Amino acid sequence: MGIVLKQSFKNTIVTFIGFGFGAINTLFLYTNILEPTYYGLVTFILATGAILMPIMSAGAHNSLVKYYSAQSEESKGNFLTLVLVAPLLIILPLALFFALAQDAIGNWLSIKNALVKDYLWYLFLVGLSMAYFEVFYAWSKVHLKSVFGNFLKEVFARICVTILLTLLYFEMISLEFFLKGIVGVYLLRTLLMKSYAFYLKKPNLGLSFPKHTKTILGYGLLMVLGGSVALILLEIDKFMINQFKAIENVAFYGVAVYIATSIIVPARAMNQITYPLTANYLNDGNLFELESLYRKTSLTAFIASGLLFVLIILNINDLFLLLPEEYRGGFAIVALIGMARVFDALMGNVNAILYYSEYYKWVLGMGICFALTTILLNLWLIPIYGIEGAALASFVAIFLFDLSKLVFVKLKFGFLPFTGATFKVLATLVLLSCLFWVFQFPFHPIVNIGLKSALVVVMYLGILYRFDISEDVSGVLSKWLKRKTP
Repeated sequence: MGIVLKQSFKNTIVTFIGFGFGAINTLFLYTNILEPTYYGLVTFILATGAILMPIMSAGAHNSLVKYYSAQSEESKGNFLTLVLVAPLLIILPLALFFALAQDAIGNWLSIKNALVKDYLWYLFLVGLSMAYFEVFYAWSKVHLKSVFGNFLKEVFARICVTILLTLLYFEMISLEFFLKGIVGVYLLRTLLMKSYAFYLKKPNLGLSFPKHTKTILGYGLLMVLGGSVALILLEIDKFMINQFKAIENVAFYGVAVYIATSIIVPARAMNQITYPLTANYLNDGNLFELESLYRKTSLTAFIASGLLFVLIILNINDLFLLLPEEYRGGFAIVALIGMARVFDALMGNVNAILYYSEYYKWVLGMGICFALTTILLNLWLIPIYGIEGAALASFVAIFLFDLSKLVFVKLKFGFLPFTGATFKVLATLVLLSCLFWVFQFPFHPIVNIGLKSALVVVMYLGILYRFDISEDVSGVLSKWLKRKTP
């Protein structure tokens, strides 16, 4: 786990920096500079672009991670040529479809909110840039260099948005220029990722495709379904709220979801390096190391995500006081999405195990079923309960999908991610939640959040270290304490 811990630690720092800028943007700049209508529009554009991303990538980034280590040096150039060309097989026909059916698509998307129709091509360009970003990012990940790509993904875009919002606030740019700037940021990010990926290892592009091209393309296209399933579970709620409610509700929902989404930051950072390692273990048939990685990623992600969930729930009332009044009152959304994210983190690298194994077709079938379930739940619950209904639909779908993957890995590989340490961490989190739930400070909300969070973190880490619940966490704390001890 040495390389995993080292790069996961760096990725976690980078991701938290990105989350810090994202929090400033989401909770303070967007909410105070943009009208809820236009904030909702930005959220809708980015969410729809994210849904289009796996389709436009043709699964090329997944194919790159799965098959790269199995390629000979002679065939890697031809393999990369295939990976770069494959997305165009979908992007070009999709662009033609957008051009020919622009009015029909725009009318459908603007049934409830007429504003959306004017920004149809923004959705396409954001999806395009996200797709090729993931392809070039995968190229750096297979060379076990994920930190800079993670910086571009988590920090760069958010810093650029901070700058754009500041310029908009001082009326140095127009609202229309700001919206175009959002699209430009994602295109620029992709170009920077390409430059870095080819700097790491300049490819010798081949003039022909590699052997087993049909298998590679087939896997990639199946991963389109897999990626679409994942994004539907994560982003479809924002898209469907636009179809039933005024678009400002997308903004209100997005703020609450962003607060809860911070819970998966450590797990997402860890996945950047554990996914290619998982693919290597599967290609080598090394089930012993695979099981060890499965359990360690589950425990480490649960330790971090569980703590963040407790901190958010315990401080949510003070946090809401820092927001404009119309953005308050989303406790149910934060709690439901937060619990789903914790359970997702508890699964460790289960997605990599399934998608890079021979069983990926079965998992895709399950995913499609749960994606349809998510859509149906949103169609049922949003008209009745509004944005809280969207959160409930996401919680139920994510929980059931993760549970099915857990059972599937147990049946096919014979191991589970849970250990005795998992239940010790759970008991610790419940104890701290009960202890601090009724414990309130009477100061300014920022001071209250800081004091309570500091106490919870110190007690949490102290318990983990004292009872040696996680060897990875204990190892990091031991090194830190030795440095502090003269």
